[in-house]
Amino acid sequence: MSSASTSPAASRACAGRNDPASAAALRAVLRAADERGDLDLATLAMSAAEHDRLRDDWALWARADQMPPAGDWTTWLLLGGRGAGKTRAGAEWVKATALGRPPFADRPCGRIALVGETFADVRDVMIEGVSGLLRIHRREERPSWKPSLRRLEWPNGAVAQAFSSEDPEALRGPQFEVAWADEIAKWRHAEEVWDMLQFGLRLGDRPRQVATTTPRPVPLVKRLVADPACVVARASTRANAFNLAPRFLDTVVGRYQGTRLGRQELDGELIEDRDDALWRRDEIDRQRLDAAPPLARIVVAVDPPATSGANADACGIVAAGLSETGIGHVLADASARGLRPTDWAARAAALFDTLEADALVVEVNQGGEMVETILREVAPHVVVKPVRATRGKWLRAEPVAALYAQGRVRHVGALPELEDELCDFGPEGLSSGRSPDRLDALVWALTALMLQGRGSPKVRNL
Repeated sequence: MSSASTSPAASRACAGRNDPASAAALRAVLRAADERGDLDLATLAMSAAEHDRLRDDWALWARADQMPPAGDWTTWLLLGGRGAGKTRAGAEWVKATALGRPPFADRPCGRIALVGETFADVRDVMIEGVSGLLRIHRREERPSWKPSLRRLEWPNGAVAQAFSSEDPEALRGPQFEVAWADEIAKWRHAEEVWDMLQFGLRLGDRPRQVATTTPRPVPLVKRLVADPACVVARASTRANAFNLAPRFLDTVVGRYQGTRLGRQELDGELIEDRDDALWRRDEIDRQRLDAAPPLARIVVAVDPPATSGANADACGIVAAGLSETGIGHVLADASARGLRPTDWAARAAALFDTLEADALVVEVNQGGEMVETILREVAPHVVVKPVRATRGKWLRAEPVAALYAQGRVRHVGALPELEDELCDFGPEGLSSGRSPDRLDALVWALTALMLQGRGSPKVRNL
């Protein structure tokens, strides 16, 4: 890094480090220099001690989702993917509250609870881990860890006690000002331990707690997400890419992105199945493929909206194919909202051409002959097969859902928005009350391929 190119920017950033724009500029300078391995302290006009203090300034380096929320709150729930930095966020918050460091705390908090799945997890992750409390303190501020007492003791007198979710009774009696609860979605006695912790948060003017976890649809997590008094933040694995191995991002993140497992473990999403839904995510995940085999037939199905505009229903556009062995393969979901008739017709025709499909199946209940006319005007070469719904959506969807249950349908790659509709579709429709347009298009595609006559086969590779 040359002083001529970096010193002015760095100096301006250092001079106004409390200003958000200056802080962002300094963060960019330091990260770029660290990444190249040529950080020159002289060009940054800082001594080694100043540089160490700067690197210790979590408020400067943290992402917005790693910073505690503003305002008067009691519970901060950070839902994050694997490696998203949620452990570091929890540890930095505890450190700042123990030391009384603004803007996290206006005075030191003397009594702190650290609660993990097991005592080993508290020790190995929250305290001794690479992002744990012992690692993130400067030497002169570092607490002393006493494993036999399960206590962390700071030089200023602050004390943190370690607790396990396996022993709810241990939380009877102790009292705290703040608490950090880690991986609450994995706790063995989650509800009981959480309730005991709440009774113990009774010291100070404003008791607070942070809960960090990779989300799972367990009762405690759902309860906190639904609680208006709980502030929820979300962090994805990719948001922390700067601190992760490139190979991890390329292999693990690339492979699971968009799947239920990936959305939960990487994106920090809380994903649930409806008990009365026709489709189950585990069935879809079990049959998922990275690529389609040779296919005998391919169709693109369209469920057109009655109107266009921002608040109109989406136009469902889904492509599926049938293998020579009679297995259905869902290939693509090109559905979109707010399209005019010519736009969705062009979108469907483009998918038809890309996949070299045999037919474009289109529901004509809403527009009748006009739908066919628009498609033929936009793409006269497309083979249009009009279909008309004579039964309700649930009755039409049941036979297709049965194909999934029988293991006769595969999804090629991840189709998250389509899969969300499938797994949220119950007897009364979607939970949101909106029209299941992606689901409708899928039902038409697989019905045409697997529940009606097949026609002449034509084998091709995708």
